[in-house]
Amino acid sequence: MPDLIGFLHSLSDTIITFGYIGIFTAVFLESGVVIGFFLPGDSLLFTVGLLASQHVFDIRLIVPLVVIAAILGDSIGYSFGKVISGQMHNRPDTWYFKKEYLLLTQEFFNKHGKKAIILARFMPVIRTFTPIMAGAGQMHYPTFLSFNIIGGVIWGAGFTLAGYFLGTFVPGIENYFTWIVVGIIVFSFMPIVGEIIKKTKRRM
Repeated sequence: MPDLIGFLHSLSDTIITFGYIGIFTAVFLESGVVIGFFLPGDSLLFTVGLLASQHVFDIRLIVPLVVIAAILGDSIGYSFGKVISGQMHNRPDTWYFKKEYLLLTQEFFNKHGKKAIILARFMPVIRTFTPIMAGAGQMHYPTFLSFNIIGGVIWGAGFTLAGYFLGTFVPGIENYFTWIVVGIIVFSFMPIVGEIIKKTKRRM
């Protein structure tokens, strides 16, 4: 737990240091640019909202900023998927691209169809690869964009405003910051763990 507490405090310090540009870049990369899959999207947005409640950031600027970054990130991911659609399954594993991520996302996409664009927003790793999969699958772009916008607004504004309103209306909420963020991280990874367990059982 001390390491986690240290990480969460350093996350807050890093967000403050890099400011609006850093927040935009992190959300953009994590939304649909492959190398950003490891960034802490959900906890990042909640922390940004909490910091806004303490007047570190202006909530009127930060909400549209993260929503735009999320939508643009997914759009870039979609375009990337269209470009490399014929090469995806033949790409060698690297530190940022692994076939297991691709297969997990493919199963999720096949199961949920178009609404996967929205649902994936709330699942680390899968949210980065879903727009790429949509592009590779030649999903009609206006259809993709409409689901992309809905998901970007719900996810980007939702987590940010949750942090902001808790910080504004719940006295001493900062004292529970660590446990709230831990809860967000655990909750966000539960669907992925569930999918992995199901996949393992099918193999057995």
